[in-house]
Amino acid sequence: MSSRDFAEVVDQIRKESPRFDRGAYFFVKQALDHTLKSVKKESDGRVGRHVSGQELLSGIREFALSQYGPLAFTVLDRWGVRQCEDFGEIVFNLVEYGVLGKTEQDRREDFAGGYDFREAFVRPFQPAQARSRRLTGLEEAGE
Repeated sequence: MSSRDFAEVVDQIRKESPRFDRGAYFFVKQALDHTLKSVKKESDGRVGRHVSGQELLSGIREFALSQYGPLAFTVLDRWGVRQCEDFGEIVFNLVEYGVLGKTEQDRREDFAGGYDFREAFVRPFQPAQARSRRLTGLEEAGE
């Protein structure tokens, strides 16, 4: 499918359900490509391996951090993506429009509870002192 065709599909999806910014769809597509390349390297170059929802979430996190760094949380939020389940909704919207494929075992629920967005996209950029304070509970105790 060409980029133009993908853009048209995204516009069509958003006409019916404008919940997510169109950038989120392009990002998920790019993150899937990134994840497939990573999985291919790990599987000694074998082609055609299916990516699970949890594997995709991991790839999405890695890709978002590499592309947007400390702004990842803000960019995703701006697009209306605020939890892992939102990635699942985007993926399954693309599945329903025939852009992505799925197996019989794939479900939207595969994206549930993947990771906390603040922990995944904000915490890596906090100063070490703030992270250690948070881990020890001092921050919550007001110290």
